[in-house]
Amino acid sequence: MSKAAALREKDVAGLQAEIKDLQKAHFGLRMQKATQQLSNLATLRTTRRDIARAKTILAQKQEQAAK
Repeated sequence: MSKAAALREKDVAGLQAEIKDLQKAHFGLRMQKATQQLSNLATLRTTRRDIARAKTILAQKQEQAAK
């Protein structure tokens, strides 16, 4: 199951919670990078894209709810 498919199964509140968790994780990774503790820089890109994916699906769900 793809990440997008898993996110599409969640409701709006679940997506908002997921975005909040991903943003906290991304912030932690950025702090690790700043203090030279992050060994795998690709995780920054991955979390950034996961946040964008979740926000896109959230916007789609909100647009459908408005119709």
